[in-house]
Amino acid sequence: MMVPLVRSLGLLTLLLSVFTTADARDAKLRMNEARGVNVGWPYGSSKIRGVNIGGWLVLESWITPSLFTATNNDKIIDEWTFGQLQSKSVAQAALQSHWDSWITEDDFRQIAAAGLNHVRIPIGYWAYDISNGEPYIQGQAPYLDKAIGWAKTYGLKVLIDLHGAPGSQNGYDNSGKLGSALWATNSSNVLRTKNVLGQLSKTYSDPSYYGTVTALSLLNEPATYLNDQLLSTTHQFYYDGYGATRWPWLPSSASKSGLLIVIHDGFQPLSYWSNYMSEPNFESVALDTHFYSVFSQAENQMTEAQHIAAVCDKQSSYAAAPLWLVVGEWSLARTDCAKWLNGRGIGARYDGTYPGSTRVGSCDGFSGAGSTFSSSYKTFLRRYWDVQTQVFENNGQGWIFWAWKTETGSAEWSYQAGIAGGWIPSNPTSHTNSISSLCG
Repeated sequence: MMVPLVRSLGLLTLLLSVFTTADARDAKLRMNEARGVNVGWPYGSSKIRGVNIGGWLVLESWITPSLFTATNNDKIIDEWTFGQLQSKSVAQAALQSHWDSWITEDDFRQIAAAGLNHVRIPIGYWAYDISNGEPYIQGQAPYLDKAIGWAKTYGLKVLIDLHGAPGSQNGYDNSGKLGSALWATNSSNVLRTKNVLGQLSKTYSDPSYYGTVTALSLLNEPATYLNDQLLSTTHQFYYDGYGATRWPWLPSSASKSGLLIVIHDGFQPLSYWSNYMSEPNFESVALDTHFYSVFSQAENQMTEAQHIAAVCDKQSSYAAAPLWLVVGEWSLARTDCAKWLNGRGIGARYDGTYPGSTRVGSCDGFSGAGSTFSSSYKTFLRRYWDVQTQVFENNGQGWIFWAWKTETGSAEWSYQAGIAGGWIPSNPTSHTNSISSLCG
């Protein structure tokens, strides 16, 4: 990976050296005024309040289980097998129907009416690049364009998130392919990912999208905790991805893309990214962290008070983040009881049906339709909402909830269901419980 490093740093040195004279600095200033970084949204001074459009252009079986059960094949567990284990025509028709119906313009109207200002839209590399017999079905890209048009209509800002990379950067089903994380084992995987980012940046830096598409995330959740190769590759890839995203027109032009560039923390401590992509050599870079407390046995054993305390404990590390910090995914779940949350056909740690887990209790009342939730549980959900939104805003740039909606089986993960059920306020700046009462 040393050759890309030399290329990226050499490119930055060359570009920076161009602007050494007063005239050149003036020219650079005029260029920024004409196409300034992040014009259209005041990152750094206004709070991000948004939702993820999950389960739409990247499939997740727990968000839309009916799409998977309709296949009558329990081996179809992710988007890869969705195209691999049924006829292409059947898969294409099912996906087309899903893309047409799961998210519509009315969802964007509702999101704006809920007082939110951002949508984060996951999309996989396969929407733009399929090779070597990969079984993915394409057709997502036009729907991303539709969504951007709806966002513009309702005054929402769009963060495009590259959610899946060739070979899978984490082995999660939400990367497109459940199993091993092999992205970092092949340099062509990394190059293909960078090329897709360049294509996305070049397309959505066009003036027709300016002020609506304001941010681009380089790669969702690379599981750098798995091995040193994934960590070192991710560390270098962000540099290369920054170059491809900030200057997508090179070598034909030195103009900059006016997008916020977002990097995920790779599940490393935020302090790991100290002195990384800092000003002035790197402009407008945000660090994305995700907060969930349901994906381990210990977290499922936590009491409601302990779940709230876990959020409070994040205050100091979030406030000390070395870059602009956004909590790009979080939810109100306190258990992993949502059907198939851990993968199609896989149970929950909370009720002991997850392989190797120890039962904590029954999942009844902790997931499912919101109408089944007790008043005490709804009270907790509101407190959990209040503590997270305040901690994320007070100590960072804001938050993007996962997800806007799910099918009826997991209301604790659905912003839409939370508003309907009353545990998420219709005004996201309204808090029933103060941070001092929650965190002491």
